[in-house]
Amino acid sequence: MPHRLHLEQFGPVHALPILHYKLEFASLVRRAWERFRPDCVAVELPPTLRDHFQRGISRLPEISVLRYEVRLSRKRGDERYRTVYLLMEPADPLVEAARLARESNIPLACVDVDLEEYPCHEEPFPDSYAVHRIGLGAYYREYLNSCGDASPVREDLLRERGMAFRLQELAKQYERILFVCGMAHLERVKGFFSRPQAAPLEKVRREGIALFNLHPDSCPEILGEHPFLSALYELRRGVLPPEPAAGGPSLRKSYNAFELITGGRKDVPEEQVLYESVLRSAHHAGREGEGPDRQRALLRLFREASRHYRQETGEPVHLWQKRAFFRFSRNYALTAGRLLPDLFQMLASARGCIDDNFAYAFWRLAGFYPWQRETADLPTLRLRPEDMADGSRRIRFRPRPRQTGKGLSHLQFLKRKREKRPGEWLEGFDDPSVCSWPPEDVIIEEYGRFLKKKGAKQLSEAQCRVEPISSSLLDGIDMRETVRNLHEGKIYVRENVRVQGGVGSVVVIFDEDRGREKFPYLMTWLGEHDQESDMALYATPPGDNVVGPGICRSEYGGFLLSYPPRRMYDVWRDDDYSLARSKAETLLLAALDYSREKHVIYVAARPPRSCFRQIAARLGKKIVHIPLGSLSPMKLKRLRVFHVLFGRNKREIAGDYIW
Repeated sequence: MPHRLHLEQFGPVHALPILHYKLEFASLVRRAWERFRPDCVAVELPPTLRDHFQRGISRLPEISVLRYEVRLSRKRGDERYRTVYLLMEPADPLVEAARLARESNIPLACVDVDLEEYPCHEEPFPDSYAVHRIGLGAYYREYLNSCGDASPVREDLLRERGMAFRLQELAKQYERILFVCGMAHLERVKGFFSRPQAAPLEKVRREGIALFNLHPDSCPEILGEHPFLSALYELRRGVLPPEPAAGGPSLRKSYNAFELITGGRKDVPEEQVLYESVLRSAHHAGREGEGPDRQRALLRLFREASRHYRQETGEPVHLWQKRAFFRFSRNYALTAGRLLPDLFQMLASARGCIDDNFAYAFWRLAGFYPWQRETADLPTLRLRPEDMADGSRRIRFRPRPRQTGKGLSHLQFLKRKREKRPGEWLEGFDDPSVCSWPPEDVIIEEYGRFLKKKGAKQLSEAQCRVEPISSSLLDGIDMRETVRNLHEGKIYVRENVRVQGGVGSVVVIFDEDRGREKFPYLMTWLGEHDQESDMALYATPPGDNVVGPGICRSEYGGFLLSYPPRRMYDVWRDDDYSLARSKAETLLLAALDYSREKHVIYVAARPPRSCFRQIAARLGKKIVHIPLGSLSPMKLKRLRVFHVLFGRNKREIAGDYIW
């Protein structure tokens, strides 16, 4: 929906009320320029910063930082100073106004007053995205109705009188003045303009002003709009380059062994892949001829991050995960009084609704600004949110990161290792023996114990008795049955019946693989010590995903855990299980055969065939079916991926390659 423009006119001045560092208001400046075509532009900045500010504008799309110091006290001998940083980023309306003036050779006037002391205070402005939906006029009226009668501080009045004086001076020279001003000041400036004003008493020259190039790593942490949005705005303000083809370069971290042998693998710079994602998103982030729509841009950010995630991990982002992400991030934004989530809220949603790897892919793309470089024609400055007198929030990903954002404080990620030369990873396959990675063994053993407890609880609940209270509370009041029969006026109690026999083997089936092609890798592993179970599994071929020297990434189709260890023969060669129609049935027969306890846990989307109940009964066993859908999908997703190491010596280095 297009922006509906609103300009406040007084004399030759056409004033545009804005919020600083907001994408929607930068787009409004462009629309006002196209409609109004001024002969002078006035912005809410002091004249003492004008020369350095224009130098920073000339460097765009590279982002600059203007730094100077203000004195905190007027007392003699008190030398306390505060450093002020002014960012010049594309999606800021003041920067856009100055940039348009420069491109059109129109005079730029800085009309604010330079004060040493100015209090930091926040005003309760609604989410800027509302402007895109209801228009600036309605937005501004609602702001005036709710906050227009707030009492200004002394410094605000000094600044507003000074801006009114300079606008009066400009009105003597120009017929059409575009004044870009903060929404909180405009009404009072308009009132002061109607009366003669005196020249303000202010600092006419400021020493120690310096201009810096912003370090690329600081962009996602301190920019008003995160770099992905700023990049979309920069691309859409001019002629868009052609959209990249869908089958372009990828960010894969694993490779087929055949690719490594033939040298067919190509290393594509990460910056090129990310730039193509940003450019592809720019073509779909809004209507033609307009600035980006924030809501569409966030959707494109999610889609591109999902594509990178699948390239790196081989796992898709499912529809239910996408639905959960947007529902959670929307509700999270509403708790903060926003219509759309900020970067921190989206990262928290990505980590919680999908996983840490997706959150990392999301962060990497959201924090990418194509034009920023560490080396530039100016000294490079690295900043943190604390330097900007802004609050920070922390969020932690895997692998072993330390990060924040704007809202997110200083961030560092470990770089995932790649081949230094073609074929290097193949040198790690010199040991024919295979083994697992111990941290994954611990996780799967813990989950096996969890499933045993869940199965025992399910059996106990199935055999418990519920009856009206007579002479004893038994094992406690059954609230559900009591409420259900409230009309009878009776209290129901329950008696838990102890299950005879423990829980032995555990079978988990993610995919039955009825076509017998998706999970051809068959393996039986014996426990290495008394804390581990014997394991039989079917999975994807390890050679299809080489992630390090002798380290392969695979995905379970299903597995069997049987305790105590060192008893299991290779179940895939055992003729006793020849009646099985599928790999899942082979694992279930082996579980019944090797279990020393009466009960066998079978986790799958569907229960086994009825004949298996009879087979279990003949062996004195019982199958306890737990529906796969009743378990946490996030936990199952993390559990499903495992790694095969070719040689025990790979365990020492596996942590550097496994994600």
